Amino acid sequence: MEQSIFNSRLPWLVLLLLISFLGSVDAYKNYTVGDSLGWFDILEKPHVNYDKWVAHKNFSLGDFLIFNTDNNHSVIQTYNFTTYKNCDYDNALDNDTVQWSSADPSSTSTFPVSVAVPLLKVGSTYFFSSDYDGEQCENGQHFKINVTYGQGLPRSLKDPSDDDSMAPISPISGDEESAPDTIVPASFDHPRDVTTDDSPEPSNSVSLSIFSKFLGTQLNWILVVLALAFSIC
Repeated sequence: MEQSIFNSRLPWLVLLLLISFLGSVDAYKNYTVGDSLGWFDILEKPHVNYDKWVAHKNFSLGDFLIFNTDNNHSVIQTYNFTTYKNCDYDNALDNDTVQWSSADPSSTSTFPVSVAVPLLKVGSTYFFSSDYDGEQCENGQHFKINVTYGQGLPRSLKDPSDDDSMAPISPISGDEESAPDTIVPASFDHPRDVTTDDSPEPSNSVSLSIFSKFLGTQLNWILVVLALAFSIC
């Protein structure tokens, strides 16, 4: 008798366990570009290395890149490799390049600027600062990432007219190994295992909704406990 009761409740036990584990999905993430060094060129922050910062990170739709910089540096996002290669925003097309923040060379004082950029398209995405005739970009202030579909865009970021979230194809393809070149000044001090206050910290992705992630974890445990209690009764 007890065995038959247990067998009748087993499907419900399995269902509750599946719900608890399938519900634990990674949340969308924020990535702070350059970590503690922020978004600058190597003339201002000699230890910045955005290729190194990008390495081993997985970027997906709905994630955000946080650029901490100042009013002397810009944030340009483009899907056009030629625009990226030339470090030039002036002739870019509106449908493949966005200027999220512009520099103000006429300003008599600098002040901090923080820019949050959502990742909205699957595929290659390029970032650079185009100010001072591309000098900042040529001095290391640029990087490329690859954006995967992941969980897809959250409802708050979806464009009703664009369901596929695919990056536009660049009108002119290029050899990604060739550009943009970084100019390294003769006085540049290559760090060799030197720990300084400006050395990059390990990148820690921050959940966009820590509360919901915490709540989801608690809910999973509650479901597991209920499943076990239900099987015993």
